[in-house]
Amino acid sequence: MNRRSVLLLLATVVALIGASLVFLYVRGADSRAQSKYDTVKVLRAVQQIDPGETIDAAAESGKLQLQPVPVADKLPGALNSIDSLKGSVATTTIYPGEQIIADKFGSQVQSSALAIPKGMQAISVELSDPYRVAGFVTPGSEVAIYHLPVPGDGETAGPPDKVRILLDRVLVLGVGSSSTTTKKTTVSDDGAETTAEIPQTVLTIAVTQEQAEKVLFAEDEVVDHGEVAFALLTDDSKVRPGPGTGWNNLY
Repeated sequence: MNRRSVLLLLATVVALIGASLVFLYVRGADSRAQSKYDTVKVLRAVQQIDPGETIDAAAESGKLQLQPVPVADKLPGALNSIDSLKGSVATTTIYPGEQIIADKFGSQVQSSALAIPKGMQAISVELSDPYRVAGFVTPGSEVAIYHLPVPGDGETAGPPDKVRILLDRVLVLGVGSSSTTTKKTTVSDDGAETTAEIPQTVLTIAVTQEQAEKVLFAEDEVVDHGEVAFALLTDDSKVRPGPGTGWNNLY
C-alpha cells in the first residue's frame, strides 16, 4: 500500500470518528434539552398561608393549585395531593409560589416563626401606609426610624417641633395586617374639614433592649409622645444622628 493510500485511509477513519462524536454530542444535547423542558405537577401556594392555618382550609379557600414545574426544579418531597397532610397546620409562613412540602406542616405551630438575630428581640409597631413607605417595606428590609414628636416643652414630649432620627438601621422581620384604622383630618382653604380612615399595618422589627425602649417610648399613644415613621434603606443609604429639623432650620 503506497503512502497516498495510507493517508486516504487515515483521513477516512478520522472523518468517521468525527462524525460519530458529532452524532453522540447532538444526541446528548437533545436529551438534555428534553429533560430541561420535562415537567411534573406539584401543589404550589398561590396565596399566602399563615402559621396555624390548616392545609384543608387553605385548599378550600383556593390557596393551593396543582401546577407544572420543571423536573429539575421540583423540591424533594414536593406533594401533588393534600391527602397525607389532612388535619395538619402550617408551622411557618408559606408564600405564594412555594411548593408544598410536608416539612412545613405539623400538628402545631413552631414556637417562633421569626428568625430573630441572636441577642436581639422582636417588637411590633403599628403604622399607616405613609409611615411605612407605602407598603414597600417587606420582611428582610432594613429601615431607619424617625420620631415625629408632639410639640411640647422639651420635657414632656421631646424637642418641640423637631423631627429626628431615632434608630439608624433596623431589620424588619415581618409585615402583618391590622384590623384597626387611624383618622386623619384635613382642612380646606374654605375651612371645611374632611376626615379619612387610614388603615394600619403591623411591622415587626429586630431590636436590642435599648432600641426597643426608645421605639416603645416614642410611639406611646397613651401619653402621646408622637409617632414614628420608617424610611426604607439600601446598602448604600447614609443615615447619621443629627440635631433634627424644625421650623428654626427647615429652610
